This record gives sequence, structure tokens and C-alpha cells, in this order.
Amino acid sequence: MIKLSSSPNIESLKAPLDNLFELAGQKVALIDKEYDDANGSPVYTVEGKYTTRGWTEWTEGFRYGLGILHFDATGDGASLESGRSKTVSRMASHVSHIGVHDHGFNNLSTYGNLRRLMLEGRLPANEWEKNFYELAIKVSGAVQAARWSQRQGGGYIYSFNGPHSLFVDTIRSCRILMVAHRLGHCLMGEGDKAISLLGRALDHIESTSLFNVFYGEGRDSYDVRGRTAHEAIFNMNDGAFRCPNAQQGYSGFTTWTRGQSWATLGFAEELELLEVTDTAEYEPFGGKDKWRELMLKGALAVADNFIENTPTDGISYWDQGGPNLHKLGDYLDRPADPYNAYEPVDSTASAITAQGLLRLASYLQKQGDAKAAERYEAAGLVTAQALLSEPYISSDPQHQGLLLHSIYHEPNGWDHRPDADKAAYGESSMWGDYHLMELGVYLQRRLNKGPYLTFFA
Repeated sequence: MIKLSSSPNIESLKAPLDNLFELAGQKVALIDKEYDDANGSPVYTVEGKYTTRGWTEWTEGFRYGLGILHFDATGDGASLESGRSKTVSRMASHVSHIGVHDHGFNNLSTYGNLRRLMLEGRLPANEWEKNFYELAIKVSGAVQAARWSQRQGGGYIYSFNGPHSLFVDTIRSCRILMVAHRLGHCLMGEGDKAISLLGRALDHIESTSLFNVFYGEGRDSYDVRGRTAHEAIFNMNDGAFRCPNAQQGYSGFTTWTRGQSWATLGFAEELELLEVTDTAEYEPFGGKDKWRELMLKGALAVADNFIENTPTDGISYWDQGGPNLHKLGDYLDRPADPYNAYEPVDSTASAITAQGLLRLASYLQKQGDAKAAERYEAAGLVTAQALLSEPYISSDPQHQGLLLHSIYHEPNGWDHRPDADKAAYGESSMWGDYHLMELGVYLQRRLNKGPYLTFFA
């Protein structure tokens, strides 16, 4: 369990954050210098060098978003130029991509961040440039919303596995629908029928809450409060839910921790949006109270589960049900060991979750629940402190990655193992680097009392 009593003061993270930002600038420049774009999107490192993995092109926006966030943190013009120019020249295919569920990852990390910086006055005001970013977001949100399956009582954005498949990941990606809706856009269907993007996003969130998140209510023999299933499977003949499943986790009855992390951050961010949206926007969908209750129930469950089932330093292993975890002994009662012989840690799950915990704490503080806020704030800061320190921060000037000990696909054996007698360790991923940087910018703004960082600007 995370040792909440060891939570650092947020001010103590200033020096580690400065170090993160310095390293991030080096990594952006190193990748631009050494990576061959003809190979496709960089996904993860092998022996410290980024390589691709032709499964789905879901990481390219994180690469350019990393440069944009580095500018956000430091004002570095070279990083901004790298991220902005490559967004313009290389990201259009992701806006119109009908084959993936990852629009909110790729396009909010690029077009969304650039728009936000302009609205904040960090980039020079340029109406046509802002319109360009907003058009990309509108189209991306509509294309994502069109990737739709009906289930009994609702619907969901289906994964690249096909119309039967609901991934827990997409709860964060569906943010693109919400931003597009706020920009006044909708999805036009047959007969010129206007389909609400907010409605589809909420429907998807509800489906995720019902079928990918567990609440200890006796749903099945493995119904532990706050655990998540990577995938929910539906019968496409009648829309009935059939079973939990996993693609990158150990099984549908264990918790793949990066999947849980998407839910933790997704629920928290969507709660933040709920509170600043006009109440009338939610009336056609049952009202704000319905959605506040559903999202908060999910957010609290997954956050509590992470705290209780993660080692003391907040660094999680790749799956809570990893088959060899028992060989590590009392692994929850000590810091995680990325160099162990049995099961890999996944630092990226912790980087994503840490931001979710901190956002949940901020939300609860504003709702007047100071005691609960203190718990999640402590867990988020413990985790952030570990991520910003060795052995997780990548200080090797030749290593292109920023966050070490990332795991992509343990069941498929894709991750590099420098030592055959140990679990995979020592490598980075684009989603891990980006989300560590996003966590860093979030913390920096809180330290500096700057504008609160949100996806909806």
C-alpha cells in the first residue's frame, strides 16, 4: 500500500521538476536528431533508442505534444517549433483516422495543447491559426464519435478490436468529443440528423463505468472494488454484455494497471469539466447530479484500489494479478523493484494515475471534502516524488526516453529485456514520457500559482 505518511511537501518537488524539464528538452532534441520519421511513429525504446511497433498509430501525438509541453514549462522556442511544425505537417491523418479509438490521445496532445497555449496568451493571438486547431479538434471529435456501437441501454466508442470491444483506455480519449462539443460541433448522421458529441461521450463514460470498472457489489467472483478490466465484450446481435477480457493485461479478471490509470485520470478530468459546464447542457442526458454521482463513484473506487494495491512508493507493477508476483514476497510493503526477476513494473501507469489522484484531490477540496482530498493528494505526491527520482527519471544523455521502466505489452513479450534473467526494465515509451511531462506541468502550475491545467482550456 502507498505510504501516505511519506508524502512530500509540494514545494520540495521544485528542484526535481526543474531537472525533469531540463532533461525533457534534451530528449526532444535527441529524438528529432536521431529518429528516422520514415519508420513511422516512435512507440518505445530498445536499448535507449526509440523504435516503432506497427500495431496502431496511437503515440505520434505524444511525441510532438512532449515538445509543446516543454515549451509550456520553460518557454523553449526550439521545442515549440518542433512540436508545432510537426503537428501541422504530420498529424492530419490522425484527425480523420476512422480505424482507432485514440483521437483524444493524439489530437488533444497536439492541436489541443497549442490551442490552449494561445488562449492563455502564451502564443501570439492568431485567429486563423486558432481556427485551424479548432477545426482539427471538431473533426477529430466527430470522427471518434462515429466509431459507435449500441449496447443494451446505451452505447460506446469501440476499440480497434472491432464493434464488440470496449476498452477502458478510451474513457480518456473521449475527451475529444467533449472539447468538440464545447466548440459548438456535432456529428451529422443519416438524414441530416445531428448527434450530440457530449451525449455520446457521456454514454461512453457510463458504459465504461458499468462494464470496465468494478465496485465490490457481487458482479462476479472477482468483483473487487476499484479493479478494472481492460476490455468489455458485447454480443453484436443483441448488444448484451458477455464478459471481461484483456489485451495487454494478464486476464479479464485481473487489473492491468495502465488500464486502471486511464480510468483514474479520465474520471477526475471529466468531473472537472462537469463543474464548469452550464447545467442546462446536461439536462437532456439526465442532469448533472446523475453524472456527478456516476463519475465520482468510479473515480473514488479506482483511486482507492490503486492506493491499496500499489507498493509504498506509488510505482505499480504491470498487472495486479501478475502470475509471479507471489515470488516477490510482501511486495506491497516496500518500494517497487524494477530490476526483479519475476514481474515488471510499469512506471507509466503510475505517471498517469498520479495526475488523476491530484486532480481528484483538487476536485474534492473544492467540494468541501478536505479529509478525502488530503488522502488523494498525499498518494499523488508520493508517486510523483518517486517518478521524478532515480531509477525512474532518465538522465543518460544518450537514452532518448524520459521515464524509465515502461511496459507496453507483457503478454506479447514486446518489451526489451536487457537481462534474460530479469523482467523487462530500463526502457521508455512515448505515452510514459508525455504523461510524466504533463504531470510535471500540472505540478509546476500549482507551485507557481499559474492557470490550472485542463484539457478543455
